[in-house]
Amino acid sequence: IMIIMVAFEGSLLIRYISPFTQEIFAFLISIIFIYETFNNLYEVFQENPLLDIYPAINQQRSNFTQPAKHPTQQPNTALLSLVMMVGTFFLAFFMRKFRNSRFLGGSARRIIGDFGIPISLLLMVSVDILIIDTYTKKLNVPLEFSVTSPMKRGWFIHPLGTEQNFPTWMIFGSVIPALLLFILIFLETNITTLIVSKRERQLVKGSGFHLDLLLIGVGAGACGIFGLPWQAAATVRTIAHVNALTVMSKNIAPGEAPKIEAVKEQRITGLMASFLVGLSVVMSRALQLIPMPVLFGIFLYMGVTSLTGIQLYERLLLIFIPPKHHPDHIYVTKVRTSKMHLFTVIQLACIVTLWVIKSTIISLAFPFVLILTVPTRRFILPKIFKEAELMALDSEESHPNLDEDGDDRYRELHMPL
Repeated sequence: IMIIMVAFEGSLLIRYISPFTQEIFAFLISIIFIYETFNNLYEVFQENPLLDIYPAINQQRSNFTQPAKHPTQQPNTALLSLVMMVGTFFLAFFMRKFRNSRFLGGSARRIIGDFGIPISLLLMVSVDILIIDTYTKKLNVPLEFSVTSPMKRGWFIHPLGTEQNFPTWMIFGSVIPALLLFILIFLETNITTLIVSKRERQLVKGSGFHLDLLLIGVGAGACGIFGLPWQAAATVRTIAHVNALTVMSKNIAPGEAPKIEAVKEQRITGLMASFLVGLSVVMSRALQLIPMPVLFGIFLYMGVTSLTGIQLYERLLLIFIPPKHHPDHIYVTKVRTSKMHLFTVIQLACIVTLWVIKSTIISLAFPFVLILTVPTRRFILPKIFKEAELMALDSEESHPNLDEDGDDRYRELHMPL
């Protein structure tokens, strides 16, 4: 389906996806990252509750090795997990803020800000190793290069089944879930590209909408044969990657918001990230030293930092701020406060609907409901908001032309003095 869409230049349909849908999708993904972080921490507290008497442990506790079986009801495990998660998050977050501080030199600040996540990870892993009398759950990484379940299957997945023949009717019936999955991949890939390619980022190199879909389609077919995970756009990680490559302007007036000066467009960081992911195959021993709470902190950092720059998040905060303290943004000055909050509430209602569908047995319909936000924006919202209000709230440009009287041609003439 994806290759057919590329052949007929189906990515042109992405022009109908406005920031209304982009913000809903990006905000939802960020919230999922944040929610999963605290949900995993909650499971740690459930497995290791506060008890009067803890069961005896036969083996010596040590954070150098992972026990053969994941123990539960361990003393201080939940508390240490909370400290490590919060510590990793705040270390990475404040190192990111340190890049724009006045301490040290410019090069040192950039190094600390760009490598805040690896530095915080190494520091927290060192702390975990030094605390030898408290158990923490580690990253579960296999020590050998093999399939997930060698006893159940090999490297090659036969398309027609291994134990019995695949029913013929199911081959045609699988078109329906494949279509829904295609919608999700199509929206995730192209929406991520649209978010990254916003005009205020001033990107010089263009985006390959059709090329991205073609590579993902070919890659998904190859990965399916070997039972490997499919490729995805990874919205949160992609936005975090672009933010790390963004250079902010330093020549700003006091009180003025910093503006993007340029983005370091290159392929080195992407290739190095992919190389390090492949290198993890031979780093199993080292990866097993990483506590899961440290990864929770990194996921929380990625979810929180990816919220910055999303207009929906900024307007959500304005609900709790008095109007006299609102910033001088176009969607604040050109739209009534009540209408601005109504637009935010409508987006939040769409997010709640998508969240409920994602969490129930009808989660397969998630892509279909997500794409319904496009006709909602094009046909329903114009009946509630004026065209000028929608241009201010839902425009690709940071400063759209809202001249209600039309273009003044006399401004273009050189009047004699």
